[in-house]
Amino acid sequence: MDKSLPDTRPFARFEWMLAGRYLRARRREGFISVISLFSFLGILLGVATLIVVMAVLNGFRAELLDKILGFQGHVSVYRSDVMPIENYLDLQQRLSRVPGVTRAVALVEGQAMASSLRNNTGALVRGISEADIQKLPSLNNKDLRTAMNPEHLPDATASFAGFDGSGGLAIGERMAWRHQLGLGSRLTIISPEGPETVLGTAPRIRDYPVVAIFKVGMSDYDENVIYMPLAEAQEYFVMEEGVSQVEVMVDNPDEVEQYLISIVTEAGQGMSVTTWKDRNMTFFNALAVERNVMFLVLTMIILVAALNIISGLIMLVKDKGRDIAILRTMGATRGTIQRVFFLTGAAIGTAGTLGGFVVGLLICLNTERIRQFISWVSGVDPFNPELYYLAQLPAKMDSWQTVLIVLMALGLSFAATLYPSWRAAKLDPVEALRYE
Repeated sequence: MDKSLPDTRPFARFEWMLAGRYLRARRREGFISVISLFSFLGILLGVATLIVVMAVLNGFRAELLDKILGFQGHVSVYRSDVMPIENYLDLQQRLSRVPGVTRAVALVEGQAMASSLRNNTGALVRGISEADIQKLPSLNNKDLRTAMNPEHLPDATASFAGFDGSGGLAIGERMAWRHQLGLGSRLTIISPEGPETVLGTAPRIRDYPVVAIFKVGMSDYDENVIYMPLAEAQEYFVMEEGVSQVEVMVDNPDEVEQYLISIVTEAGQGMSVTTWKDRNMTFFNALAVERNVMFLVLTMIILVAALNIISGLIMLVKDKGRDIAILRTMGATRGTIQRVFFLTGAAIGTAGTLGGFVVGLLICLNTERIRQFISWVSGVDPFNPELYYLAQLPAKMDSWQTVLIVLMALGLSFAATLYPSWRAAKLDPVEALRYE
């Protein structure tokens, strides 16, 4: 081994020390240091932005999925001829016995108009039993207000106890606000499918008290859905003793297809079956496309920063031509020179990636506080629930996705150093020192 060099083994301390010296700014190399700084900031911002955007999109999808599945069944079973299901109790029992099915809920569902002194709006009326509505976690939460059990203390947890015999309606918070209604107020429900008269079909008009106000947190449901006791809905929609559908909940909604064969078998002839994926396919496919496109677009930020590393290192190699020549004459191999410049560029990429990861993590942990701060400063809510369905900004970091982003940023950064370091290693010492 050449004694003039302390150690020339691959990635020895000498190579790390030399790469560190090239990273430190000097007055003569100020412009190169500025390029390196912008490369570092570009990678940091690119990684942080990509982590935050993907976390928000993941959280948005998870929240929507939770709200939708908390409101709708995972599988809907109804008659193919759109007639009422008369033997729904027997159907519920059969479906409940299917492995993986957690419960089966009988529903009467119909479109109607909700009318009050303040407003007239369309509404989806869902008739459901007291036992089943109390099992819906999206409705039974801290925001629920009821007037059905006045014996409870004011600070007691509200529930749907007594809903079957209340003869009233449960409406969403935004519907209550739109119609200026409170507990005990009356809401008129108008259906176009009323009794036949000599003048044609007359609308069916009924007046009901508001006995509960719920908040799902999704504006579509809070503004447009009305829950009615099952018996009242059967009478209002002239279902007699039948229901319009039976909704089935399963253990694993994401793999709902694996339960379909058993559910169809138990449902029997003349019944149709649809899943939540069938009903919301277009919506969730659009979310998936948006997530993939955003990933590709934001990856370009990291790619641009990696190109800055290339330009910075090429200029550094050109500036350090005399140093490279002297090192080569002292016994440094081409591999040593290549590793020195590789470490210089890789240090920028690694520091930027780790910094971006930390910044992205901090933002993801405080997304709602940041949203509230921006809203307070600007006076405009950047996440309006009327446009985005949800009442708050969700963020859900996926571990594997975050690891992929970090590895991708490191890979691009390391790849950006290959050409400049190879060019430095190919530099001829004689040519570099000829004009010195």
